[in-house]
Amino acid sequence: MATKIKNIDLVLLVDDNDTDNFISKRIIEITDFASNVEIKNSGKSALEYLENHKSQPEKIPNLIFLDINMPIVDGFVFLYEFEKFDQIIKDKCKVIILSSSDNKRDIDKIVNNDHVIKFITKPLTESALQEIKNNL
Repeated sequence: MATKIKNIDLVLLVDDNDTDNFISKRIIEITDFASNVEIKNSGKSALEYLENHKSQPEKIPNLIFLDINMPIVDGFVFLYEFEKFDQIIKDKCKVIILSSSDNKRDIDKIVNNDHVIKFITKPLTESALQEIKNNL
């Protein structure tokens, strides 16, 4: 059973769109939602980040905001590969889909994933962050 998150130390933004990353990072900083924000511009670099820091618990994010539509390693492939990580990482990281996609099939497919706790439509907002914090 995953533990409840008290303080959000680290958020990982995974999106190939620099503008979306900038907006998301700023709203997280302005609202003091998390102490630190790490940005990866692809699913592949996010997976590499997790792999490279798996023995450093303080570098493992509490939350991952994951876009679905990215080249090469999209959100679906990321989640498939994420499943292979040690249980300690999967327990610590909660995944929130942050996507502009409103494709019902995509949404249904992804919200049924055990690691995904929420689906949010871009852009990230203060009220969405508040709702996330209230439900952690």
